[in-house]
Amino acid sequence: MNSQLPLQQLIDLKSKTAIVTGGAMGIGFGIAYRLAEAGANVVVADLNEEVGTASAKQLRDSGWQAEFVKTDVADEKQVTDAVSFAEKTYGGVDILVNNAGIYPIIPVMQMAPADFEKILAVNLKSVFLLTKAAGEAMIKQGKGGKIINITSIDALHPSSVGLAVYDASKHGLWGFTKNTALELAPHNIQVNAIAPGGITTPGTGSGKPTTPQMEAILKKFLEKIPMKRMGNPDDIGKVALFLASDLASYMTGSQIVVDGGVLLS
Repeated sequence: MNSQLPLQQLIDLKSKTAIVTGGAMGIGFGIAYRLAEAGANVVVADLNEEVGTASAKQLRDSGWQAEFVKTDVADEKQVTDAVSFAEKTYGGVDILVNNAGIYPIIPVMQMAPADFEKILAVNLKSVFLLTKAAGEAMIKQGKGGKIINITSIDALHPSSVGLAVYDASKHGLWGFTKNTALELAPHNIQVNAIAPGGITTPGTGSGKPTTPQMEAILKKFLEKIPMKRMGNPDDIGKVALFLASDLASYMTGSQIVVDGGVLLS
C-alpha cells in the first residue's frame, strides 16, 4: 500500500494559518509570498504600518489570503495581540516564522548598553515571546505546527567586525531553536531554522549600498561567495515553504544554510 502523498498535496498549505514577523519587506515578504501562494492564510506582523498594509494588499491582489497587524515583536502584549488576531481572523495558528531582526553595525568598544539591549530584544526576546504565544495556541489546537526561525550564517561564523551582538543574538537563536525543538516535539510541533547568507533586501540597500561602510562590507562579502551572487528574498522563501510543508515532515531542530556557499570559503 502506497502511503506517499502526491507532490501537490505535500506543499499544499490550504487551511493553514501563518504568522510572519518582519513580513512587510525583504526576506519576510519573500517568505510571506511563498506561504500565501501555497494556500496559507498569512498574517504579516510588522512595525512598518504603511509598507505592511501595502504588502498584505499585494498578496490579496494575487488572489491569496493575507492581513497586516502592526506589531512590535519585542513587546509582550503586542505579540499576544498578533497571535489573537490570527486566531480571530483565521481560526488558529499553524505556522510561525520568526524573521524580524535588526543588524546595526557597531563595534563593541563603541556600543552603549541600550544598543545591546535593543538588538537582543528584537532578535532574541521576540522569538521567546512569539514561540510561547504561538506555541500555546498550537498545543491548544492539538494539530501540531511548524516554527521557523531565521538565524544567519553569523550563527556559525562571524562575517564582519561590528556585528558582535548581532552574532550573539543569532548564536542564541540557534540554541533556542534546538532546545524548543526538543520541548515541543511531543506536541508534533517542529522547530527549525534557516541561516541566510548575503541577501539583497531593502536593509542592505537592495544591492546598492547606502553608505561607504556598507559598500565596503558588501564588496568584500561578494568576493567570498562561490556562486558569485547575492541571494534574493525568494531564495529564502522557497526554503521556508519547504520547512512549512509536509516535504519536511521528519525534520526538527535543524538549521538549513542558504548562503551561495560562502561558508565554504
